[in-house]
Amino acid sequence: MQTIRGDLLQLALDGRFDAIVHGCNCQCQMGKGIALSIKQRFPEAYAADCATPKGDPAKLGSLSVAEIRREGCAFHVINGYTQFHWQGTGVKADYEAIRKVMQSVKAKFTGKRIGYPKIGAGLAGGDWETIASIIEDELADEEHTLAEYVG
Repeated sequence: MQTIRGDLLQLALDGRFDAIVHGCNCQCQMGKGIALSIKQRFPEAYAADCATPKGDPAKLGSLSVAEIRREGCAFHVINGYTQFHWQGTGVKADYEAIRKVMQSVKAKFTGKRIGYPKIGAGLAGGDWETIASIIEDELADEEHTLAEYVG
């Protein structure tokens, strides 16, 4: 896992990544955190999320994908369903769902430059060391980068 500091979305627009993946809930909300920023900057990603069944627990561990094209730049935004809901306290990140998301990312984006934030470790309350280990295992041999946001 490479780590860089910066805005994941701007880095994607600058051509640094072929795909960016972030964690979503299964409720088609994208109302806080990086998901909200993605919804606002890349409405295609929100449309892909809304095309999935709202509130379906079977979505956990799956993906929806949007192709983004802006001013000569093209990349994919991957909505990874890593938590069922956003409400309440405690850990909402589902580690097995994160594992399945990363397995699918590797299967669909092998050989691509993949970027992501601290998926599941922010608003979802997951343990970053556990999540980082899952990502390392599942994206082994891929070029993948954690973008630590600098505000």
